[in-house]
Amino acid sequence: MQENKTGALTSQTNQFVYPSMRSAFILLTICFAAWGVAANMTDPLVKVFSKIFTMSSLQAALVQFSYYGAYFCLALPAAFINSRFSYKVGVLTGLGMATVGAFAFYPASLSMTYGFFLAALFILAAGLSILETSANPFIIAMGPEHNATRRLNFAQAFNPLGTNLGVFLAATLILPKLNSATAAQRAAMAPEALRSIQAAELNAVMVPYVGMAFMLLAIWVLIACLKVPVSQDSKALDIPQVNFLSTAKRLFANALYRWGVLAQFFNVAAQTCTWTFTIQYVQETIGGNEAAAGNYLQYSLLVFLVSRFVMTWLMGFIRPTVLLSALALLGNVLCVYAVLNPNLSGVWAVVMISACLSLMFPTIYGVALFGLGEDTKFGAAGLVMAILGGALMPLVQGLLIDKFGAAFSYITPALCFLVVAGYGFFTLKAVHGRPAA
Repeated sequence: MQENKTGALTSQTNQFVYPSMRSAFILLTICFAAWGVAANMTDPLVKVFSKIFTMSSLQAALVQFSYYGAYFCLALPAAFINSRFSYKVGVLTGLGMATVGAFAFYPASLSMTYGFFLAALFILAAGLSILETSANPFIIAMGPEHNATRRLNFAQAFNPLGTNLGVFLAATLILPKLNSATAAQRAAMAPEALRSIQAAELNAVMVPYVGMAFMLLAIWVLIACLKVPVSQDSKALDIPQVNFLSTAKRLFANALYRWGVLAQFFNVAAQTCTWTFTIQYVQETIGGNEAAAGNYLQYSLLVFLVSRFVMTWLMGFIRPTVLLSALALLGNVLCVYAVLNPNLSGVWAVVMISACLSLMFPTIYGVALFGLGEDTKFGAAGLVMAILGGALMPLVQGLLIDKFGAAFSYITPALCFLVVAGYGFFTLKAVHGRPAA
């Protein structure tokens, strides 16, 4: 009998995903792709709204501030939901709120008010924040801890499928519908003519978001009908109570986690800055309209997609934190090259930055959460709150674009990559993180 128990334990340890969790793993992987659609359909909106409402890059960057600011605000409430109920409840709550936010784009398009669109984006992102805070640790709990980082990288490898779809939808349904009138020409138009143009443009913005709302609703129904083993879902009803202050103190005392939150802040900042202003960089350096420049953003995300799978494969041979350190340094070099060479080669340097970004989020996430036990639920919230970097740093880069141009502004993600590289080197020396790394 002892041999059977030992054999069963060994078999379970060698598994990538527990058999009872395979259906849930597949649906959660679909969720990773779904929020990729939402996030990267949002990136071109900075350029879109700056043109529709004739705003500066700094004002238009409030799109990202609203989107990623919601991640910061809702991550901690998501942790309480996961602790009080379960990861599944957290996932359903997030999907439900995101669906409402996506549907809100319809009344926003009718109101033709920038603030209404920001509110819809905030609700959408708030739901995605709860979803991500729940889904990432849920994926980690779906198999043995020793391969948790690789499992999360694999699940997140499908996120770029969504990001590519999001940019494709923006490039085909939104950007081509923008009127070619310049800011000066719009200023000279009669109010009725300008409003007619803006109505058509905002309607183009609304259509893909409402379509996404129906997709999110379908995923919600599938997950709601799925039975998940309580033991694997880490249902918190079995826990007598959660002492938040004690948990926070333990998390802050954990250097691998503490610096991981900082690294995640700058990683998301680098990613958001790179993709948000790719269109501006391309137009400034080689010209072309928004749709043509948007093609390079699509190329960036294709690079990101391929690289994510390649990096997941390489993790079978090379420690993830070694890859993290090397790619962060390479990302810095590419950014500096783009600053110094505002031409076609600089454009391709910006495109290739995505290869460096590919493994960073899930790797930092998995390493920082390693060994946290029940503190994982609140630890996950801290790492999602670090997405605030995507809200703040684009404002900095937008200000630099307004003052110095798009090429120079890429010094912003260059500095962000240095912080990520520092965390990578730190984890190489951290004994506590070696099994997960």
